[in-house]
Amino acid sequence: MLKGLTITPPVIGRISIGRVVEKNGKRLPEKDDQFTLTSQVQNRDGWILHPLDEALRKAGSPGKLRAIPVRVLFNDPNLNLRAEYTLFDRETGRPVCVGNGETCKRAGTEGIATLPCPSPDGCGFGKAGGCKPYGRLNVVIGDDDELGSFLFRTTSYNSIRTLAARLHYFGAVSGGLLACLPLELKLRGKSTTQSFRSAIYYVDLGVRIGSTLEAAIGEARELDARRRGAGFDQSALDEAARLGFGNGAFEDGDEECAAVAEEFFPDASGSNCDDSAGHAPTGSPSLRDKLARRADALTEAAP
Repeated sequence: MLKGLTITPPVIGRISIGRVVEKNGKRLPEKDDQFTLTSQVQNRDGWILHPLDEALRKAGSPGKLRAIPVRVLFNDPNLNLRAEYTLFDRETGRPVCVGNGETCKRAGTEGIATLPCPSPDGCGFGKAGGCKPYGRLNVVIGDDDELGSFLFRTTSYNSIRTLAARLHYFGAVSGGLLACLPLELKLRGKSTTQSFRSAIYYVDLGVRIGSTLEAAIGEARELDARRRGAGFDQSALDEAARLGFGNGAFEDGDEECAAVAEEFFPDASGSNCDDSAGHAPTGSPSLRDKLARRADALTEAAP
């Protein structure tokens, strides 16, 4: 295994609750109130829909796609949903600093340093660069590829908090059989004072429509027994994933940086994943350079 390269679950598609549209010559994200499943291929009009998108719409109730039957890959909730405080270079989409509220890994001119992480509210470096929660959820849809997953990225507090709670709760009540539970991603709406009482949407996880938690646990036990009888080693799969995630400093690599910049930082001047120096193609200083200078200044000013 190549050291320094994070090994992530194989991805065969993406899940989004919006799309990227072109307005006034710029590609901007447009929020939606339904799920969209895409492939990993883009054309001039954006991401190409995955065949499962149409299949799920035909199989479900008429209208918008607001529920997707899924399973997760791992029994460990933290392997299915990885969430950290993340500061991105808004021009390249590359992570600059990733932390968990206790420690962080920060990319600088001399490499990657491990530092304390006081969370964005208590970190001058994070406040200056717009550090925010960032989560990635991998789920299995359909039966064609049991180890191939769809990836859902989010910077929503509501989605991250809800998904984390559900995964831990389902893992607990099922006796650790999280990967065998028949689950469903659901899109929910709510209004807050910050949204000025207009609806905002977040992603939730529950048992599938028409089933109960007790029935889902019974199905999980049956699937677990069949898998064990066939020689399927779930514990080894979890451990392999754990080692893969720990093999690199940052989960998102150069191939994902354009998608991250496009989806979460539409106001950036541009992105260029092939720019190994991590600077914007305009020649102006990138956010990483500005933050590095600010960090140096804070260090020099410290007593």
